Amino acid sequence: MTGCAKEETEMTNEQKEVLKTFETMQQAMIDKNLDTLYSIVTEDKTFTHMSGKKQTKEEFFGEIEDGTLNYYKYQIKNLNIAVDGDHATLNADVTLTAKVYGMSGSWTLGTHQNFIKIDQEWKICN
Repeated sequence: MTGCAKEETEMTNEQKEVLKTFETMQQAMIDKNLDTLYSIVTEDKTFTHMSGKKQTKEEFFGEIEDGTLNYYKYQIKNLNIAVDGDHATLNADVTLTAKVYGMSGSWTLGTHQNFIKIDQEWKICN
C-alpha cells in the first residue's frame, strides 16, 4: 500500500490519477456536467450529504442538474491518497463553496472517497 505525500510532485503516477479523477468530479459538479459525472462513478455509487442524507447517484446528479445543488468552488487540504492494487482511498478536507437547498456558504467536509480501477481508469465507488 502506498501513502500519498502532500506535494503533488512527490506523488506516484497512480496517486496523481486518483487525485485527477476526484478533481474531475469536483469540477463536473461545478459545471453541472452530468456526462462526466456518470462516466467517473460506478453504477452502484451512493452519496451522503453532510446532513447524513443518502442519495443514489441519479438523485444526487438530478439535484445538481435542476439547481437544488449549486457548487461554485472547491479547495482540497490535508490530502492523503493510498493505493493498493486496483483500489484506492482519498482522504482530505474539502472546502466547498456552494448554494445547497437554498443555503449559501462555504463548508469544509472531512472527505473519504473510495476508488476502483476498471479498464485502466479510476472510478469513484462506494
